Amino acid sequence: MQLMEIFKAIILGVIEGITEWLPISSTGHMILVDEFLQLSMSPAFKEMFFVVIQLGAIMAVVVLYWKKIFPFSFDKKPFVQKDIVVMWIKIVVACVPAAIVGILFDDKINDLFYNFQTVAIALIVFGILFIVVENYNKGKMPIVKDIKYLTFKMAIIIGLWQLVAAIFPGTSRSGATIVGALLLGVSREVAAEFTFFLAIPVMFGASLLKLVKFGIAFTSFQLTILFVGMAVAFVVSVFAIKFLVEYIKKHDFKVFGWYRIVLGCILLVYYFFMM
Repeated sequence: MQLMEIFKAIILGVIEGITEWLPISSTGHMILVDEFLQLSMSPAFKEMFFVVIQLGAIMAVVVLYWKKIFPFSFDKKPFVQKDIVVMWIKIVVACVPAAIVGILFDDKINDLFYNFQTVAIALIVFGILFIVVENYNKGKMPIVKDIKYLTFKMAIIIGLWQLVAAIFPGTSRSGATIVGALLLGVSREVAAEFTFFLAIPVMFGASLLKLVKFGIAFTSFQLTILFVGMAVAFVVSVFAIKFLVEYIKKHDFKVFGWYRIVLGCILLVYYFFMM
């Protein structure tokens, strides 16, 4: 029985590692997969697990982009890298809307929107948005080709798009912020990179909130499940991030839009006939 639960945690870790970075909604996929591959754990643990497992994925960003996100230099001058400090200020500013809503309305959002129907509809709506935005931008040169040229106004607007994802599971945090960035004239590479960095404080904050609500009374088996899921998510995320970065150098995001639409439609049909 316990081996089966560990196997489920591995599968969920793989799904998290892939879907956290591809703009197809990690939380949405986790909710959907749980309909078919249910962890035999308490509802409170599963709610916490689906969020905290993302820490493994976030650590992949920290490892891969350490030189771009760590503002202190011990081997060259200046000691403090001003561009990186300014970038972090922009990231914090962008995170404020989602942080406020998450702290104040987390339970209400879970009750209202963490369900099959919301995930399916959000997958379809943002899938259509990806295709529309890419068609709108076709042939246009991006105005922001380096992350240091993102303005504070752009960061705030991208943060508001992230707020949409914080409310509606299935939207995809990365998907929402990338759509917002593309509409502002940000290149695909910079949009993806800023989304990676934006995830660091968001996911750490969300995980801390869930851990505090769950408490620290973990059984040894619960800890095993949690760490297995996080470890797998970390390893898979390393490959997923590298894949996405290389993919968008030559392709647009339309394929992810079509994937979202098809999956959302399948889920609505399933819900209509099976629920």
